[in-house]
Amino acid sequence: MSEKALRVGLFVTCLVDLHRPSIGFAAIRLLERAGCTVEVPRTQTCCGHPAYNTGDRATARDLALAIVDAFSGYDYVVVPSGSCAGMLKHHLPHLFEDDPNLRAKADSMAERTFELVSFLTDVVNVRDTGAAFNGTVTYHDSCSGLREMGVKQQPRALLRAAGATLLEMKEPEICCGFGGTFCVKYPDISVRMVSDKVEDVAATGAETLLAGDLGCLLNMAGRLQRQGKAVHVRHVAEVLAGMEAMLPPIREGRG
Repeated sequence: MSEKALRVGLFVTCLVDLHRPSIGFAAIRLLERAGCTVEVPRTQTCCGHPAYNTGDRATARDLALAIVDAFSGYDYVVVPSGSCAGMLKHHLPHLFEDDPNLRAKADSMAERTFELVSFLTDVVNVRDTGAAFNGTVTYHDSCSGLREMGVKQQPRALLRAAGATLLEMKEPEICCGFGGTFCVKYPDISVRMVSDKVEDVAATGAETLLAGDLGCLLNMAGRLQRQGKAVHVRHVAEVLAGMEAMLPPIREGRG
C-alpha cells in the first residue's frame, strides 16, 4: 500500500442499515486497521438491485444517479455484500447506455468497486485481520459474491489466519433460495432451497454459519430457527473484526 491512506467510501447497503448495523461498523474497523480512511456518504441510497431485477429500469436509474454522485472522488467503493457490489460493478453502468458522460462516470465507479473481503485481500494485501476465533465455522458462498465478484478463497484464508476451523458444506456454492425478489415470487421453491441448504449446514457440525451477504444470512437464520437447529449465524466481517463476542447471532428479522 502507498504511504498516502486510501480514501474509501463505504456502501453500507439497505439490509445492513436496517437489520444489522454492526456489519457496517465491523467493515469500518477492518478497513481502518488496513490503513484506509473510511467515509460513509450520507446521501447514499439503495443500490437499485430490487428495481433492476423486476424490470423497473426508471427507478433503478434514478437510484444509480444518486449513487454515482455520492461516491465520486473516492479511491475505492467497498461493499460488505456481494449482491450489492455486483449491482454497482456489473449492472449499474448499463443503466446509462443513452448518456456517454454518465456511462463514463458509472464505469469509473464500477472499476473502483469491490466486495469487502476481496478488497482487503486483493487490493490492500491483508493476510491477517488480527482477530482470534477458535470455533468451528462453515461458509456459504453467495451467488453474486462468488459468480460476479470472485469471492471464494479470500474469506476462508482470513478465517484460517484468525484460527477458525473451517468445516465445508457438501455444496457451499448452492443458492440459499433468497435471491432478493426470487423468494417473494417463488416462495415454495425458495423454501425448498433454503431447507436443503440448512440441512447441508447442520451436517457439517459447525457451530457458526458465516457468509458475506446479509440477505442470505437472514434467510438461512430464519430456517435454522424454525427447524430448531443450534447454529449461530454471523456476517464474516463481524468475526474478522473480532466483534462476534459482543453481538448476538443474526436471527430472522432484526439481527
